Amino acid sequence: MIGRIIAELGPWSWWVLGMLLLAAELVMPGVFLVWIGLGAILTGAISLLLWETGFWTWQLQALVFAASAIVFTLAGRRYFSRLETESDQPLLNQRGASLVGRTAVLAEPIREGRGRIRLDDTFWLVSGPDLPGGARVRIVSANGQDLRVEEA
Repeated sequence: MIGRIIAELGPWSWWVLGMLLLAAELVMPGVFLVWIGLGAILTGAISLLLWETGFWTWQLQALVFAASAIVFTLAGRRYFSRLETESDQPLLNQRGASLVGRTAVLAEPIREGRGRIRLDDTFWLVSGPDLPGGARVRIVSANGQDLRVEEA
């Protein structure tokens, strides 16, 4: 069935595929299908020019499509990566990293390298040297949810 549709549409089948991919980008945003869709449209444009020639086989069309999709993807990533700006809040979604440098009181003593502190309304697991409960500590690093502390 698909082979029959492609045979009937001829070079326009690439245009249809490209438009379907661009429409799918609207449903699944992520700016990825755009580049593949542009590769299909470029292949369709070349197919309009070369459809009647003997060397424009489906294998060559597939290679042109794959190469153009890769080139468009790399060019798009390069272009959009230059547009990224520095954030005025670089630690916005990195809560653990935003705590580095703060001091707190141990809610539970650090035994065998593990303990807990309370910062604001949250208890955090900490690692560091063994210290008694109530000792003042400074957060020196964060690895995900695990905070490393030292005596303040």
